Amino acid sequence: MLYATTTPAEKRYHFRERLASGELLRFPGAFNPLSARLIERKGFDGVYISGAVLSADLGLPDIGLTTLTEVAGRSQQIARMTELPAIVDADTGFGEPMNVARTIQTLEDAGLAGTHIEDQVNPKRCGHLDNKSVVDEATATKRIRAAVDARRDPNFLIMARTDIRAAEGLAAAVDRAKALVDAGADAIFPEAMRTLEEFEAMRKALDVPILANMTEFGKSELFSSQQLADIGVNIVIWPVSMLRIAMGATGRALDTLNQEGRLTSKLDEMQHRAELYELIDYEGYNHFDTSVFNFTVER
Repeated sequence: MLYATTTPAEKRYHFRERLASGELLRFPGAFNPLSARLIERKGFDGVYISGAVLSADLGLPDIGLTTLTEVAGRSQQIARMTELPAIVDADTGFGEPMNVARTIQTLEDAGLAGTHIEDQVNPKRCGHLDNKSVVDEATATKRIRAAVDARRDPNFLIMARTDIRAAEGLAAAVDRAKALVDAGADAIFPEAMRTLEEFEAMRKALDVPILANMTEFGKSELFSSQQLADIGVNIVIWPVSMLRIAMGATGRALDTLNQEGRLTSKLDEMQHRAELYELIDYEGYNHFDTSVFNFTVER
């Protein structure tokens, strides 16, 4: 009932244990708290909270328009609804190094298991668009040092994302990643790797966990979990996939309403009311108030 029983500290500790095992952890992107609970129910390892999804949820493009308050608030709503660890996209940290430090502590307080800070120029843009600009190495490493210095729970994962591959090539991405690790990053998110060989090169060059972003319609090929596991990738995310699927289904349903005037033909595509009530643990609330759940739902 209500929220997760696992504390944020416990989630972070167990997440670090799993990450140290070397296995591939699968983190689909949640677009709201209920989808996070469904991700858990389906047996995944964690929940990813995408900056692009948080922006889109507000009807905004992913160009750094969201604020720390908005990101932390929505992330807290998502993270507290699942027993799984949740990682959130913190863009460039919402400002200068002191802002980055505040970001880390705010996200810790919100119950997240970790975050990633990127090396784009602020305001940033989607990592799979052309003409991105990145900051110099000194600025990028200052962000990560500030994040590490501000962290209070040593198990809170501070990941550094580098977008330099698209601007300067793979060799520059490897060099930047090494510098970010030297600055204290616990893991590396090499954005917009184009081939499996590029991920493998990054894996061989680093001694910290790496993340693969399998976003559709982007620069990277869509590799399977097994392909990524075989080369030693530690985390795979599908950041916007569930939102895209949900919005695609919603668009088709609206078309059906326009064409047929009702949704009878779409019933087999819907989550049944009984499944929804089970997912939100409607019956569990009956332990506190017997007047809440005093009915049955036919399947």
